[in-house]
Amino acid sequence: MQKRLPIGIENFEDMINEDYYYIDKTGLIKQLIAEKGLVNLFTRPRRFGKSLNMSMLRYFFEIGNDPKIFEGLEISKEKELCDQYMGKFPVISISLKGAKAGDYQTAKHMMKYIVGGEARRIYQRMSEDQLNETHKEEMKRLMEYEMEDTTLMAALWNLSLILKEYYGKKVIILIDEYDVPLDKAFENGYYNEMIILIRNMLEQALKTNDNLYMAVLTGCLRIARESIFTGLNNFNIFSITDQYFDEYFGFTDKEVKEMLKYYGAPEAFDETKKWYDGYRFGNEDIYCPWDVINHCKALKVDKEAIPQPYWINTSGNYIIKRFIEKANQQTRREIEQLIEGKAINKEIRLELTYNELDNTIENLWSVLFATGYLTQQGKPQGRTYSLTIPNESIRQIFIEQIQEWFKETTRKDENRLKDFCKAFEEGDAQAIEQQFTQYLIKTISIRDTFTSKKENFYHGVLLGLLSYDPDWYITSNTESGDGYSDIMIEVEHKQMGIVIEIKYAENVKALDQACEKALKQIKEKHYDQKLEEEGYETILNYGIACYKKRCKVLLQEKK
Repeated sequence: MQKRLPIGIENFEDMINEDYYYIDKTGLIKQLIAEKGLVNLFTRPRRFGKSLNMSMLRYFFEIGNDPKIFEGLEISKEKELCDQYMGKFPVISISLKGAKAGDYQTAKHMMKYIVGGEARRIYQRMSEDQLNETHKEEMKRLMEYEMEDTTLMAALWNLSLILKEYYGKKVIILIDEYDVPLDKAFENGYYNEMIILIRNMLEQALKTNDNLYMAVLTGCLRIARESIFTGLNNFNIFSITDQYFDEYFGFTDKEVKEMLKYYGAPEAFDETKKWYDGYRFGNEDIYCPWDVINHCKALKVDKEAIPQPYWINTSGNYIIKRFIEKANQQTRREIEQLIEGKAINKEIRLELTYNELDNTIENLWSVLFATGYLTQQGKPQGRTYSLTIPNESIRQIFIEQIQEWFKETTRKDENRLKDFCKAFEEGDAQAIEQQFTQYLIKTISIRDTFTSKKENFYHGVLLGLLSYDPDWYITSNTESGDGYSDIMIEVEHKQMGIVIEIKYAENVKALDQACEKALKQIKEKHYDQKLEEEGYETILNYGIACYKKRCKVLLQEKK
């Protein structure tokens, strides 16, 4: 019987004991001990296994956990290391990914719930008769979900003190997704309040804590030290540019090949690589685990399953939206180049404060790189990186956000849209040509290698613009005559029908010829037959040809 696919499984014990397919990342433990600083921060994009690795660390280090779950895994070969470190430490483990809300009070309450829940978990592992009365009272305060703000700020320090005195050993603190509360606070306008809370919690726990043996944090962004970790010494940061731990977050080529083979779909490797590979961590080429696992699930049911951008559904992709909104004409051209598969050279700042994130478009390039929407190609030259879109999955995210942005911006100018639609009814090919060209200049072009896909882009833009008129009945790729017309419009109150066929020209000089080809196709395949059968008195056939941001429109009228 095949192992189950671990979609959304972030608890290491469940991963092993419930027989999920696990790609062994326990080698991270050995390297962490070898490279150990007092505080260790791993920055990786979303859905790259950070939470599962943090759970693995808790089950390895924490006193009282069952060591059998590591039998047969890579770390079990390190007998001396396991004897010295496995099950030898009290551990505080929290994830802040749930501390996100539209306002500060709600977010703060969620932080209390997270910390209170961890205090309850720790308390249940203790013997009451071995706790002194002072610590019992303090634990009760820490387990209270309505704790005072000052109790919350000192909670991690107090828990570490109690654990140190109870077990007689220094404590390991694990904080997963430490920057999620800051990200949501920045997005929703309460960043200043949240930064004070986070800074107080972390400085007490990590900077001036004699009870601390080691801390490990994960997040998407490497937040500037001066905003949270002021004065913290012995601080290791392992970002996506570092060679340390490069293979332990995400899947490698070898691991993906083995996984596809296990689930009986080795022939799907090339397409899986095209869609989900392309991230560069240190010296390793890395796949997004979330995408690969979900694609394997689809392949189990259908060996010819088409890859999907699963990552899109795990976030609102706020950063790309802000990036496109702030883009000037030069940046829009650069986005077009990225979507075409080309590289862009940009100076990257790996350490920012949230207040700086979208101060400038240049800072947003850095954020897109750090969060996985862009990756590096080759070696950086100082702080200048050659950036590309990693794979087809991320490319689809860019395309989706561009389309949404274009729809939102064009809808704001209703008079212009009304005039554009009116030109189609009036048979004014010159006005259509001028106005459509202006829209193409404004948008960010998505040009594919294949001509059919290039035509799909212009088809989509035009369809979005024409769908503005509520009195029109519009259909796309509708069967009529001997084929399928690109766009068909029925204007019932004017007894008018409109047929549009779109072609992509190979160069500017070929625009006229492409228009004529489009009109010829309408005629030969009788695309207007359906409209004739409906009894429309006037039928306007448009051949529209596009090349980059240029277009040509020809009209053929039938009465």
